[in-house]
Amino acid sequence: MRAGFGLLLFFLVSFAGGGEARAADVARPNVLFIISDDLTATALSCYGNTVCRTPNIDRLAGRGTRFTRAYCQATFCGPSRASLMSGYYPHATGVFGYVSGREAIGDRATWAQHFKNSGYYTARVSKIFHMGVPGDIEKGSDGTDDPASWTERFNSPGPEWKAAGTGETLEGNPDGKKPVVGGNTFVTVAADGDDLVHSDGKTAAKACELIRLHKGEPFFLGVGFVRPHVPFVSPRSYHVPYPWERMTLPEKAPGDWDDIPKAGINYKTSVNMKMDVTRQQKSVAGYYAAVAYMDAQVGKVLDALHEAGLDDKTIVIFTSDHGYHLGEHDFWAKVSCHDESAAVPLIISVPGKRPAVCRSFVELLDLYPTISSLCGLDVPARIQGKDLTPLFDDPGRKVRDAAFTINGKDNAFLLREEKWAYIQYGEDAKKGIELFDMERDPQQFTNLADSPEHQPVVAEFKGKLAAKLAEVWRNDLGEKR
Repeated sequence: MRAGFGLLLFFLVSFAGGGEARAADVARPNVLFIISDDLTATALSCYGNTVCRTPNIDRLAGRGTRFTRAYCQATFCGPSRASLMSGYYPHATGVFGYVSGREAIGDRATWAQHFKNSGYYTARVSKIFHMGVPGDIEKGSDGTDDPASWTERFNSPGPEWKAAGTGETLEGNPDGKKPVVGGNTFVTVAADGDDLVHSDGKTAAKACELIRLHKGEPFFLGVGFVRPHVPFVSPRSYHVPYPWERMTLPEKAPGDWDDIPKAGINYKTSVNMKMDVTRQQKSVAGYYAAVAYMDAQVGKVLDALHEAGLDDKTIVIFTSDHGYHLGEHDFWAKVSCHDESAAVPLIISVPGKRPAVCRSFVELLDLYPTISSLCGLDVPARIQGKDLTPLFDDPGRKVRDAAFTINGKDNAFLLREEKWAYIQYGEDAKKGIELFDMERDPQQFTNLADSPEHQPVVAEFKGKLAAKLAEVWRNDLGEKR
């Protein structure tokens, strides 16, 4: 149906005297997909942060639609990226770890591959499917990338935690004597040298080059920035605006963990990371510096698009694979099903559409059908996302009443509605439940799951979750995985 619409548009424009080139431009916009790594929306000034400065992401928000209730489908990198690129929920593919999902989906086209099969040049620069950070970035390797998705693919090696500069290990280092260490560790480095020393600077440079080289043909360009994923490494100049002494930590509630099930205590906390207030402030400062560095690279890519004359011919998407805790509940990093970890920034700029803010619940899973539809491509009936195109003309509409996010196959599930956030640990709920009134308690301090007066709400959500799990299992991939 959508492909037919694209052809009809082609002939109408050609008949009007626009010519074949103009018709192709109208019917087949380019796609620039920019994804950051471990980025919480709360760190962006266009989402209300008054300390961290993100002018380039802000200018994209100023010309696009900014979604305030966008959610990932899994709260860590591998399954989230496999989900949004395959078009299936993690339970449909069985991808709960660090793989691309290709074995599960067989010869079914990924999002990028769908565009490749439709005549687009498709390229990946750095991390789109999962890559280990810092490991794969240090080596410049492909991680668990999916080769069939791309015409070309490029990696962006960088020194990561080994970068020359002023560095500090922030976790597991209470006396400050441990040297800078690698791995998935809270480390901050105010690095020597310029942007191009590091992975994201190289990624931006390659993306700009590809835009110039392929501006004459329809392209799908996936640009993956690895910051602000730990280690918090960025050139020294990006650290200057964020002195750690001036960083404000999130509000903490006394006894906050008392009503959180054991399964809901995050894997990284101020306690088990042995981070005192000073090290927590340094973590926030390092994170903000990394965000600012990443934002500057986004600006370079947007500038290249403008200089190539492609602003009006390119759909631009900016998002993250999941959110991130910065000390809320004394939690750090990801995997939690609380909003800080499950919610993501999402900005989509569509040529010819007015800037807007949309409060409808949306999921990263919706990108595949939405962008395919906007480009006049067929939307495969098999994929599990929803088409968001009506929201660009009427941002007050609702496409979803709830968002669904998981952490693992049977670890934790989130159903997030307008009023309620319901988190269930285990498919049988034996590991606990959390229920939050998001209108009265948006910071999720008071778990109402054991409140007698809220038992009807809990019972209702148990039923909704069972129905949702049955729905996400249903797919064309076969039996449960």
